[in-house]
Amino acid sequence: MSSLAQANPVILFVLGGPGVGKGTQCARLVQEFGFVHISVGDLLRKERDTPGSEHGALIAHNMRESILIPPEISVTLLGKEMEESAKKGKTGFLIDGFPRSMAQALAFEKMVLLKWSD
Repeated sequence: MSSLAQANPVILFVLGGPGVGKGTQCARLVQEFGFVHISVGDLLRKERDTPGSEHGALIAHNMRESILIPPEISVTLLGKEMEESAKKGKTGFLIDGFPRSMAQALAFEKMVLLKWSD
């Protein structure tokens, strides 16, 4: 059983357009309640900029062309980040800028939630 499954996590999705204050509100929730703020955009930029990244070129291309990143990539990066945080005892997550499509939401449910509910 994964660390996250054992943690019984609280997961909140933070949605809104650019400049509406998602980051500001997340910072407050992190400070007040100890949530982990995960920006999917930041995860994708980090992966894009990592030398030798398996998906870096695809992420760079899709970002340049304003094409959504395949859900499998976004969800895999998100799941890894959540699992690493759970290993450090963190159980509350603010997922910023995700999901951006129904396909991403369904992929998250399939790849993350169902995996950790076993």
